[in-house]
Amino acid sequence: MKKINLAITGCMGKMGQKLIRSSSLDKNFKLVSLTENRKINKKIKGIKPEFNTINAFKKVDVIIDFTIPKCTLEVLKIAVKQKKRIVIGTTGFTKKQEIIIKNYSKKIPILKAGNMSLGVNLLMYLTEIASKSLGKKFLSKVYEVHHKGKKDYPSGTALMLAEGISIGKNKTFYSMMGKKYLNKKSFPYSKKINFNSIRKGGIVGEHEVKFSSGKEIVTLNHESFDRALYSEGALAAAKWLKNKKPGLYSMRDLLNFK
Repeated sequence: MKKINLAITGCMGKMGQKLIRSSSLDKNFKLVSLTENRKINKKIKGIKPEFNTINAFKKVDVIIDFTIPKCTLEVLKIAVKQKKRIVIGTTGFTKKQEIIIKNYSKKIPILKAGNMSLGVNLLMYLTEIASKSLGKKFLSKVYEVHHKGKKDYPSGTALMLAEGISIGKNKTFYSMMGKKYLNKKSFPYSKKINFNSIRKGGIVGEHEVKFSSGKEIVTLNHESFDRALYSEGALAAAKWLKNKKPGLYSMRDLLNFK
């Protein structure tokens, strides 16, 4: 199999660094481009990081982007011009930005996921099933914990899980959005979906979905211990996306969850 020429944006970030290490261990990839939104005066794996430009992605087959929404949209604009495939792990997009991404996907293949972990995507699938099976008598809420450096909240994974609850109840995601709490010891259930985000220490990620009828509680949860599971998942996504037609895909498509 011919190696996939890979670009990693936000190469100096935590996920960027993890992706560089993981891709160097995967024989399916050849790292050809690294980008950052500031000038970097050193080479990484023999590559000098550049700004996000047409030239930076010229020889690339697939771009992997774990940055911030503004940067992701800049990269997408270039990717569309050059017909490049892109894997997006960035979170925190607004509803308007989500629409822009969907429109771009009509022109290029995009795989976008709030979490690249197999376990988390299985959790979302189970959340849908639980939400549908438990029905209207059960209220729900989502709890998540991340390292103190994570700025956006709720996390992209928490929003994914809330979407799973919404799908199970046959409701739209935005109509089910409840209150967003930060660093609260406790938070209430609601007819909508409330969130509590904890930011502390160096925790990679913990997510929990709770369903309560007032008489019993059903809990689904997932814990992450190593960011390599996200970078390895992103590489699996890039490999899968290589031969796909334009469209907006998710890890669920890759994993073939029905």
